[in-house]
Amino acid sequence: MAGETDAEDRKSIERELKRGALELIVLHLLEPGEAYGYEIVNKLTRETDGALEVTDGTLYPVLYRLERAGFVAVRWDTPSRGVPRKYYQLTDVGRQELATLRNEWQAFADAMARLLGQGRPR
Repeated sequence: MAGETDAEDRKSIERELKRGALELIVLHLLEPGEAYGYEIVNKLTRETDGALEVTDGTLYPVLYRLERAGFVAVRWDTPSRGVPRKYYQLTDVGRQELATLRNEWQAFADAMARLLGQGRPR
């Protein structure tokens, strides 16, 4: 049973890392222009070759949080045929937050690279 616990722990760590990075990911994916939820999910999967996948149930709470914080603006589009879509786009404040999160992520990644590089044989 220890193997099952190890696998569950790894999934939990992956889930926590993903959760911590999702705001950065979503802001980054919206930087080129507006998109609706399904587009964001597909873009993330495509641009990471499937390594990072999220479900609608994971994405939408993040989008709502970003909207409440003023980092994204929302626009509804109701086509003559089809389903209305809610489009998200970065605000100026969102662009500033994206820059801040990128700097924080880079500092974290640099620190991890230094830490992990220390254990390597020379």
